Amino acid sequence: MEVAALGLLVLGVGLAEPVSRALADARWPARDPVGALLVWQSVGLVGGLALVGACAVYGIAPLGPDLRSVLAVLGADPGAVLAVGPSHLLGLALGLGLVCWLLGVTAATTLRTLRARRRHCDLLDVLATPWPAVPGTHVLDHAAPVAYCLPGRRSRLVLSVGTLRALDPAQVVAVLAHERAHLRERHDLVVLPFVAWGATAPFVPGMVRAQIAVAALVEMRADDVAAAHTRPAELACALRTVGGAAPAAALGSFVTALDRRLDRITSPPAPLPPPVSVLVRLAAAALVALPPLVLLVP
Repeated sequence: MEVAALGLLVLGVGLAEPVSRALADARWPARDPVGALLVWQSVGLVGGLALVGACAVYGIAPLGPDLRSVLAVLGADPGAVLAVGPSHLLGLALGLGLVCWLLGVTAATTLRTLRARRRHCDLLDVLATPWPAVPGTHVLDHAAPVAYCLPGRRSRLVLSVGTLRALDPAQVVAVLAHERAHLRERHDLVVLPFVAWGATAPFVPGMVRAQIAVAALVEMRADDVAAAHTRPAELACALRTVGGAAPAAALGSFVTALDRRLDRITSPPAPLPPPVSVLVRLAAAALVALPPLVLLVP
């Protein structure tokens, strides 16, 4: 069981830092955002489970040579876990503490997001005007070109008066298609776990970069959906107009990321070959199966 615990520890640490860093630096995700998002979700899920599992497996290792034996001992005498020794009890305590930390950060991040979203929605009820031309869309009386979506039970598409003045009708349609893709595919739920993942250990660069990479991928996915229903040139022009409304103090990296996205819309990279795309999805599924396989090691 000690070997399984070590394997889980190596897997968890490897996914949290070198694997996340390498995946964030890779270029192929831009050719298959959906496949890359599946891989990222597997990396985040398995990374957390592996780190917790390493502590737990080490803690119960004295109870038997394999998981089946340990479960049999615990089933006959649950109190046997208290006789594993100080170092193994410490491992169990670390595992429990890590679980509480992960769940606590995730819950706090989720509640903070929901509260902010609810306040924003209440403000929109007061400040924005429903747009009869497009049901579910609200217009803000603001001169700057702004377009975004507010997900949730009362989801909204929001445009500013400045957007309607700056864009022609086809470009407005393109922007709305982009934002609808976010709402329809619930990209907020895709990004939220990685916000919590990065907040759990902000001192680990790979975990922080995971959040940035996933946020970029959901934008690429929304771009792809919108480009499939509108002219790419119109979409790129519209996004540049709306994105150009960022504050002057915005980081240069934001502008660079937007430029890369627009280049990708107007000159889309070749998609991954179908066999490679299938392999990416199989790799994501195989990664999820790794922790149970490690536990089979006697």
